[in-house]
Amino acid sequence: MMDRHGNLSASGRGTRAALGSSHRGSFAVEPSVTQNRAEKHTVEVRGRRVHINGRLIRIGHLDGDGYELLDPRIVIEEIRRSPARIDLFTFMQVLPQSTPRYDYPVMLWDNLAAVPISTFDHWWARQINGKTRNMVRRAEKKGVVTREVPFDDTLVEGIHEIYNEIAFRQGKPFAHRGKDVDTVRRMSSTFLERSVFIGAFYEEKLIGFAKLVSDENCGQANIMHIISMTSHKDRSPNNALIAQAVRSCANRRIPYLVYAKFSYGRKERDSLVDFKESNGFQRVEIPRYYVAITLRGRVALRMGMHRRFADRIPEPLLARLRAIRRVWYVRRLGLAREQS
Repeated sequence: MMDRHGNLSASGRGTRAALGSSHRGSFAVEPSVTQNRAEKHTVEVRGRRVHINGRLIRIGHLDGDGYELLDPRIVIEEIRRSPARIDLFTFMQVLPQSTPRYDYPVMLWDNLAAVPISTFDHWWARQINGKTRNMVRRAEKKGVVTREVPFDDTLVEGIHEIYNEIAFRQGKPFAHRGKDVDTVRRMSSTFLERSVFIGAFYEEKLIGFAKLVSDENCGQANIMHIISMTSHKDRSPNNALIAQAVRSCANRRIPYLVYAKFSYGRKERDSLVDFKESNGFQRVEIPRYYVAITLRGRVALRMGMHRRFADRIPEPLLARLRAIRRVWYVRRLGLAREQS
């Protein structure tokens, strides 16, 4: 819920156990550019990756942007000293602070999909509707079992199999299809000391998984990934995974569960938004800041080039372009249709 100051509040905070160990690591003082070919668009600042997007205007953001934040003044100073060119640095505040706290000149409103967590029973009885409860019950009746699982070779091999089940998800080629086991292990092991993995099993076969990552203060847990096999869609494994994610947060007294953004740009309401809302997630407006690092960055801010090009296109036209893209993928690339 929102308090009278515009900040989110949740009951039942108490003493919270971390999703992983309590180790917080140490930060290197000097920045360094990552040399790995697959990671050439990142720079390391005080032990944390800054991802760099764009060519003409290079925009950097911290790994974990939106649910974890270092002191932005320190990060910006380190970025200025970095050998990598970053024109703009952007960051979001983190829950529960949803009112502006910094005085940087360029601030826009971004959003998150968040559900306040007190107890599992409260979420079950008060925060979701009867249809969602029935979907979770259906998963159980159809033999789906969810539980927290260790990060080991068995889990990695199961994730690899899920990634390679089909080539086409959400109207476009699935980005993780075709990656080998070692790549899947490496990409799944980020923030490992603060992660919990949840598996959805049918007859002891992994048919879906979710990865939760907490911030260092255990003030929120973010669903970094949730996916299941389309061949088991009728068993509602994703609903079961969300239910277990809520239980995992409640058991650790973590007051917020975050599922990426509630909406993206001007995109019309879709099935993913409906799924989030039916599982109790609410749209929460969060300040996002843009800070110019270079002269090019300052010019870009004046010209409004920090906004995505897609955000300037009317949604009806974007929807039509997405439909055309889907048809093109199906016809030209020979991809089978599927319901994500």
